[in-house]
Amino acid sequence: MPTPSFSRAKWSIAALFCFLGFQYGTWVSRLPALKTRLDLGAGEVGLLLMACGAGAAAAFPLVAVLMRRLGSRTLSLASALALIVVLAALSVVPNYPLALLAVCADGVAVGCLNVAMNAQGAALESSYDRTAMSQLHATFSAGLLTAALLTSGVTSLTQSVPAHFAVAGAVLLLLPVCARRGLLPDAPAPTETASTKADGQRTRRWSLPSGLTLLMGAAMTFGTITEGAMNDWSTLYLKDTVKASSTVAPLGIAVVSATMLLARACADRWRDRWGDGPVVRAGSALAAVGLGLALLTGGVPATLLGFACVGLGAAAITPCVYVAAAERGSDALSLVAAMGTTGLLAGPALIGFVATAGGLTLGMATVAASALAVTATAFWIPWNIRRSPERDPLPTTPDHEDVTTLR
Repeated sequence: MPTPSFSRAKWSIAALFCFLGFQYGTWVSRLPALKTRLDLGAGEVGLLLMACGAGAAAAFPLVAVLMRRLGSRTLSLASALALIVVLAALSVVPNYPLALLAVCADGVAVGCLNVAMNAQGAALESSYDRTAMSQLHATFSAGLLTAALLTSGVTSLTQSVPAHFAVAGAVLLLLPVCARRGLLPDAPAPTETASTKADGQRTRRWSLPSGLTLLMGAAMTFGTITEGAMNDWSTLYLKDTVKASSTVAPLGIAVVSATMLLARACADRWRDRWGDGPVVRAGSALAAVGLGLALLTGGVPATLLGFACVGLGAAAITPCVYVAAAERGSDALSLVAAMGTTGLLAGPALIGFVATAGGLTLGMATVAASALAVTATAFWIPWNIRRSPERDPLPTTPDHEDVTTLR
């Protein structure tokens, strides 16, 4: 299969990121309706979210095998189709046990797509020697925002979850169809370890993850806990703790989403200028300090400013960690992505448990502590060293000539 141009490949891979954000945002936005239809309590809703994270974590061995056998292109398309089927199933599940099963299956498919699309993004940067991962993750945020807008529009016409998910499924189906021809050719990444046969051929085998891979996984987990918890708890914190009005309270998630989207659109330039490590360390520290000061100060303006610091600071964490993990092979990427997906999906439930025990302020303080943990782990990760375009410009070629061999 011919290697596509950089621009075409970038937008095709971006469609996968948008797909995942849109699919996740669609079903999470209808949790209140699912809660009412299935007559669930708060604890059961929390367990539902935990089941999704558990599915993503349990998928790690499967994802590692599928990445080696299918490659990132085939796996991304297959898992996207599976997520459309899961969304349809969620719209009609008749009881709570089946809902748990469907959400767990969603977590498995999310784990597969998450690894495959980030492997595509890392291969894009490696093949063309150009940064793009932060912009790709920006389209995930755009997918979340688009899902929220579609939910608002559809629910203004009908409260039917099957009708809403049918419309969302049609939109979702268009994304992988449009992206299919522009994805990079399947080229499964090397695993962390390999044994050499007598004839000189290399055969891949899975082994226990290294300490460095686990460190990257920890950074990813803390980073996605920070990101996911803000999406789920910012509105409730403003309403119940800060006592913001019902009009102002929804601005919390809007501020986080908008600043994160803006930062991800710019973060690849920051990576080129200062490098991945400094960007992650400075960003996570900004998120931790900004949110911590907001919790201590109180008040709507300070809280919104603290939320903006989280959006700006956390934006580049996951893109940079994914790139670093991909450098160590598909097994490392699979594990780090599984830990990240677990943090994104299970983190909000964890914050809920902390809030139940000690109050929502303590729960949000846990988010600040997670961001600070990213800062600590980021000092030990060997980040990619990037050349600054201002000091060491790379030769430029037209997109149709900018083709190199995939690693």
